[in-house]
Amino acid sequence: MPSERERAKAAPAAARRTANCLRKLERMRKTLRHEEPDRVPVADFFWGSFVERWRRELGLPADADPLRHYDLDWTVVTPNMDPWIRPFELLKETPDEVVVRTGFGAVMHKRFAYPMAEMRGWETDTFAKLEGAEFDDPRDRRRFHSAGDNHLAGVGDGYQRDTPAWLGTVDVLRPDFPVYGGVIEPNECLTRLVGQENAMLWMGEEPERMGAVVDRIGAFYLEVAAAEIEAAAGRLDGLVVWGDVAYKRGTFMSPRYWRRYFGPWLRRMTELAHAHGLPVIYHSCGNVRALLADFIDMRVDVVNPLEVKAGLDAIELRREFGHRIGFSGNSDIRVWEGGDPGVIRREVLRKLNAAKGGGYIFQSDHSVTSAVAGRTYDAIVKLVREFGTYPLALGEFDEPADGPAGPR
Repeated sequence: MPSERERAKAAPAAARRTANCLRKLERMRKTLRHEEPDRVPVADFFWGSFVERWRRELGLPADADPLRHYDLDWTVVTPNMDPWIRPFELLKETPDEVVVRTGFGAVMHKRFAYPMAEMRGWETDTFAKLEGAEFDDPRDRRRFHSAGDNHLAGVGDGYQRDTPAWLGTVDVLRPDFPVYGGVIEPNECLTRLVGQENAMLWMGEEPERMGAVVDRIGAFYLEVAAAEIEAAAGRLDGLVVWGDVAYKRGTFMSPRYWRRYFGPWLRRMTELAHAHGLPVIYHSCGNVRALLADFIDMRVDVVNPLEVKAGLDAIELRREFGHRIGFSGNSDIRVWEGGDPGVIRREVLRKLNAAKGGGYIFQSDHSVTSAVAGRTYDAIVKLVREFGTYPLALGEFDEPADGPAGPR
């Protein structure tokens, strides 16, 4: 069987979509219109170390992947977001670890025995360097049309050099899956460009000057998003905006500061996507409750991942906000990691209450970690497929999830 890389190289520029893909696309569209389709969509983001464990425990081939194995309902492919498009600079390599400098200027240390990489330093390590930084062309064709190293795809929960061309990967997936593009917003950039600690420190010390930097970065990635949509030429079914503006207790910056500097760029990205008929899923870890009304005002279609560990509950949010915004995620990954079938069943079926009336995509409340057993995830997908068929019949786990309808 050819690898994803081989299929990406061989894929035609405009592959026809299967009937099954079109059913999934209609399922997603109805869900995002807050209508009840045939069943609740299910998808997820998977750590590479989970995929290895899943293959091993289920006795699957070395090239098996959960997306195709479970015929999941949507996927996202993000092009090269690096401010500076360049190969990784290899600083250290042994059989056990690797240290590279990426196109964000971030020094990344990846120990292969550990699930995630560590940021160890940044080229842009002073505020003066940040203010003076000049990025490569946001419309550089290499972001979309060329294979090469890039930070988001290359070093994190896995390690990969020479990532296949973005558009080729879209063409590989598009016949079988609804495919969303991806773009980062300013805070996601700053985390990699200067580190979260520096970003927050400089916001506090120089709020207006830092705000001007945020505006410059926002304009850059808005242009990346526009170029991405143009390069896709109708191939995309939606857009994910990666933000990560919060932690367990609230936002990294005050909601007021977010509204002044960060929020306008999410609004413009959402308006851009909607102008091209693309729904928007906004991803931010942590507790974003303070911003949900803003997301609704911006007409963001879906917020993800709604971390339970940050105090968020999709059913409570549905009661509060009704069907003015969609939800994706919120199934407690800690319960999945625990592996208790009874507790998992309660978690899955209870969260399906948020899908009443549509507007909910079943996923974990962040991503599927290496602490989740392969058979546990297998059982979870089967539960969602069995009990997520409309009309929902959740038995003892049925709860009211009504809230104000409100305009969309």
